Amino acid sequence: MQRIKKGDKVVVITGKNKGGSGIVLKIMPARQQAIVEGLNKVTRHKKKDQTTKRAAKQSTGKVQQEAPIFLSKLALFDQKAKQQTIGKIKYVMDPKTNKKTRVFKKSNNTL
Repeated sequence: MQRIKKGDKVVVITGKNKGGSGIVLKIMPARQQAIVEGLNKVTRHKKKDQTTKRAAKQSTGKVQQEAPIFLSKLALFDQKAKQQTIGKIKYVMDPKTNKKTRVFKKSNNTL
């Protein structure tokens, strides 16, 4: 089960983007990777595609885009406590909605 989900705010704890934070755009559980908004930017060289009608809308030349980061390099960011949390997340039943909610184990703040 993944601790990090799409839409979570995360902090990079190791690597060239150490200390950077952003929101998770996509999770790839089979590869144990995530794409984080504004982090791990790489340059891709794209040619103009003349076969499709969408060719005019596509950007060509050098294009900056986010590359996947391994989940082991990411930590959830607790916005209320203003700290990163590597620890576990526990699920607690919300009495109002009768649904499980994710809660930081250390600070008991909801995600």
